[in-house]
Amino acid sequence: QVQLVESGGGLVQPGGSLRLSCVASGFIFRTYGMSWYRQAPGRERELVAAITNSGTSTNYADSVKGRFTISRDNAKNTMYLQMNSLKPDDTAVYYCKVFIRWTDYWGQGTQVTVSA
Repeated sequence: QVQLVESGGGLVQPGGSLRLSCVASGFIFRTYGMSWYRQAPGRERELVAAITNSGTSTNYADSVKGRFTISRDNAKNTMYLQMNSLKPDDTAVYYCKVFIRWTDYWGQGTQVTVSA
């Protein structure tokens, strides 16, 4: 079955960096686009970044452009989110997602807290 496992979250000071990872299994990773979402308390889940199956095309939410970088390693069935210049507003649970045969599959999420 499809499994997505996120890691790399934690507590970081404003201006700091974190690198999130999403390890995938149960499907042919290299054939599917992937995405990162986040959900802050009291807010709806929002798209942060997305990447095509080959990794050659990406897109970002305006709020993270120039600070976050999405990437993937198809040999390792892993997607990444490099987050730099973090702000308190980036505090959220971050999820990876894949859409396969009309179904969204989500990981369990990893908490990112940006606070002094």
